[in-house]
Amino acid sequence: MNRQLFYFSVITFTLSACSNVDNKRAQGDFDYANKQEAKVFVVPENLDKPAVQKEYLINKKINNNGPIGKNMDIRAPSLVLPVAASSRILTETSDPIIWFDKVLEKRDLLVFVENALFSQLKSDGVDYEEVKKTEPTQDKSIARHKTYESQWYHHEVETGWLFKDLELSTSMRFRYEFYLKPHGRSLSLQVSLIDYMKTDSRGGSKTIDPIDKQRAEMNMLNEIVAQVDYQYRLEQRENRLMRANQKLVIIGENKATEPAYIVEMSLDNLWENMPIFFEKHGFTISDLNETNKIYYVDFVKPEMSIWDSIWGDNQPVIEVSDAKYQFVLAPMDDKNQKTSVTVYDSEGVPLSMDVLDRIFPIVEKGLSFRNLY
Repeated sequence: MNRQLFYFSVITFTLSACSNVDNKRAQGDFDYANKQEAKVFVVPENLDKPAVQKEYLINKKINNNGPIGKNMDIRAPSLVLPVAASSRILTETSDPIIWFDKVLEKRDLLVFVENALFSQLKSDGVDYEEVKKTEPTQDKSIARHKTYESQWYHHEVETGWLFKDLELSTSMRFRYEFYLKPHGRSLSLQVSLIDYMKTDSRGGSKTIDPIDKQRAEMNMLNEIVAQVDYQYRLEQRENRLMRANQKLVIIGENKATEPAYIVEMSLDNLWENMPIFFEKHGFTISDLNETNKIYYVDFVKPEMSIWDSIWGDNQPVIEVSDAKYQFVLAPMDDKNQKTSVTVYDSEGVPLSMDVLDRIFPIVEKGLSFRNLY
């Protein structure tokens, strides 16, 4: 029993010792901090002085007021994390600043990053205000500069189980400065800590350690960068859903008023992707005319084995006769945003509207190139 009590005491002492370790401060032997500086080496007048290598001399420009020994803060400064698309940092500066380059051509870069900032502040439950307004201007050569300031961020640490005691309370306010270059394709964001208050068992203070200040600014900036990245991902998701639900293929008429499929794709892009459509739906290219954008193909209805149905490898079959066909592609407008696909049989007669409508469900998915990659 005494032995168990002894082991328990040792474990308790060890845990309490570990809990008192301050990860901010240096640990070890600091006798060097109390050493006296050595006396200057004196050379007798009748002897020559030894050569002095000046590159090894320590100059007098030393911050003697800085912390030494156990008071030294050993934490490394935080870093800006450019995780958002087309974000970057300048290696020659350690300021909490990041640059964004334009990703979405249809969106104003400044407005997009501003909205990310507002979303982050809203999720944190903190209000903000614009402190430097810029009037709208038509002159694109003028850079746009905006500044916002947040209200107080509060953080409290409580101790105790039944009766809570406030052990630590910190409050911070930040400034956010945007600078958009005149061409509108590069934007910088800088975060600065402008107000600070701390209250603990030793009292209150409005002074913050330089490393803690930099870490707070970097952490806030990284929160905004992560929010920008999240907004980009939402935009990409919306674009994917829009493309997935968009009707890229309809039944209509070509410029010669013949029945045809109308595809929301440029002529060149559709021409390059047509072999993928043929391969997946039983067509074999026998010849082509790239000048007139004509594919000559042979169609043989694919045979599905029992194993294809078991493993789910069977492809939907286009219900047309085994024969030779021509797929003729032509632009529908001057902007080359739509392309007509007219299917002719071996006698040069376009497939009727009824046939195009019957095979439309399969052709529409094929010419939309959905679920391809």
